[in-house]
Amino acid sequence: MKKQSRRKFIATSGSGALFTLAAGSVPYDFSIQTPGKLAMLGGDPVRKLKFPAWPIWDQNDEDAVLPVLRSGTWSRRDLVSQAEIKFAKLMGAKYCLMTTHGTTALVTALRALDIEGGDEVITTPWSWISSMACIFLNNALPVFVDIDPDTWMMNADQIEKVITPDTKAILPVQITGGMCHMDKINSIAQKYNLKVVEDACEAHMAEWKGKKAGTLSDLGCFSLQNGKQITCGEGGAILGEDERIMDLCYSIHNVGSVRGKYMPRDKGSNPVLGNKCRMAEYQASIAITQMDTVVEETRKRSENGAYLTSRIKEIPGIVHRKDYKETNLTSYYFYGFRFKEEAWGISRDTFVKALQAEGIPTSANLGVTAHPLYENGVVESVISSKTYRKLFPEKRLDEYRSSLNLPEVRKLCKETVGFHQGNLLGPKSDMDDIYKAILKIYENRNQLKG
Repeated sequence: MKKQSRRKFIATSGSGALFTLAAGSVPYDFSIQTPGKLAMLGGDPVRKLKFPAWPIWDQNDEDAVLPVLRSGTWSRRDLVSQAEIKFAKLMGAKYCLMTTHGTTALVTALRALDIEGGDEVITTPWSWISSMACIFLNNALPVFVDIDPDTWMMNADQIEKVITPDTKAILPVQITGGMCHMDKINSIAQKYNLKVVEDACEAHMAEWKGKKAGTLSDLGCFSLQNGKQITCGEGGAILGEDERIMDLCYSIHNVGSVRGKYMPRDKGSNPVLGNKCRMAEYQASIAITQMDTVVEETRKRSENGAYLTSRIKEIPGIVHRKDYKETNLTSYYFYGFRFKEEAWGISRDTFVKALQAEGIPTSANLGVTAHPLYENGVVESVISSKTYRKLFPEKRLDEYRSSLNLPEVRKLCKETVGFHQGNLLGPKSDMDDIYKAILKIYENRNQLKG
């Protein structure tokens, strides 16, 4: 008899057939009971307990906030500086600047690297809107390359095809807590004399060949928004190694004021044009305490993510996101996989609703735009604006419009399903519940047809 793969066995066998399959490389729990009426049709859900809530706080966080509240000094002072030192040390960087948001961190970083009107910045079409908006807010043009279908990151092998004389930087996005192929990206940047700004807003603690996300480029940017692995509600951070550039970042984020030996002191107190996006003391107080637990939380998410992959990878039509071999730690802002409708005979939306009904909090788009970034209405509104028609030749804008049709990202947007990082912070039995729920829906998918 020809040996069948576990995945093929599941696909070709009837409901409950898994229980006759001997355990192989993936440990199998014969106590799993998947047959039965689906919860969305009135059956009992697989899970009734809630997953760990996020953010997590304890007495240490409360004790950190209250003194700031009572001091009456809530704007940037010593605690923000302490948070910057602690974050830089945690990430293995020389310098850190805290900001109000990840978005303002990205805007500031690009500005400090001299990205301005008429320039072009290469980035990914699959991310949160800020990865594109930060480029537009510097009056530059975001040029998109398609994603790698396996890792979901920007495809570094396509970058050179879109470089023009106006290209000044690459903005790789470490989306969902994974890592772009930073070796290839940095090699291309060196070849063409381009700057690299990492959007690591979803990749706190992730590692590429032992170096943490945000430290593999000219500048690395983070978000400390409510759902992120390190959070203070809203907040951001910039990491860098060059003191001059980091002093310029400080000036840009603080109304152009002078700091450091490299800033001119003979041109008044505000020699450069700056925004005002300083982190507040009470934000910093929470960020400091949240950093105390992130190492253990990252370990837990990484272990649970790997374990969940080992369980669900044998279910037909479930294709988990992969990492490049150089990624030695994934931080899992979201755990993501592709849902193949053709293998199930039901829509992704139906699957998501069924999974939610079984007690598994689930997202269809992993906190990312439901469409490629370039399909957002803001793109046409910006490039057809008076400013952009002055900055870019009409021929270039027409060419740009015609380039906004990338097949891999379009397909990905229709297939993604996943879970927020909070789902990965419990025991392994939580991962078993996710597996059981997916398997239950698969084995009883005919209940959802017709």
